[in-house]
Amino acid sequence: MKKVIIFLAVIIVLFAGVAIMTKMQNEEKVSEDNKYKKETLHPDTVAQLDDPNYQNLILPDELEKKLNNKEDVTVYFYSPTCPHCKRTTPIVAPLAEEMGVDLVQFNILEFENGWDQYGIEETPTIVQFKDGKETERIVGYKEKEVFEKWFKENSK
Repeated sequence: MKKVIIFLAVIIVLFAGVAIMTKMQNEEKVSEDNKYKKETLHPDTVAQLDDPNYQNLILPDELEKKLNNKEDVTVYFYSPTCPHCKRTTPIVAPLAEEMGVDLVQFNILEFENGWDQYGIEETPTIVQFKDGKETERIVGYKEKEVFEKWFKENSK
């Protein structure tokens, strides 16, 4: 019986050690180059910090400022936990860059007020704002050609 208790104690200590190490690594990664300006980030967001497809981020205050200044902006609302976003981002991020569209990315997992503030019902959603007002949106996963056509029509 003592051996079983010792064995269980060792396993618990190992799991605790792994959990602490993982937390420390995530905190270190977050503090290195924190584009989100938040102390803690969801683990799925941390996993995307170095992904080249998730580098054109916009924070809520920056987006609000652009809209209040009546600027044109194309916003990609996504969540790192969304399977459709994981399929869409590798299509739209390079496509927007190729087409010269400044597609800014709003992480709705980290800034949940965006759901209500911008009327987002599902992710991914791309919204085109002209003169600070929404003019068009495209929702969900689509084929590359659909996004290409949408960018041509709405990002002039």
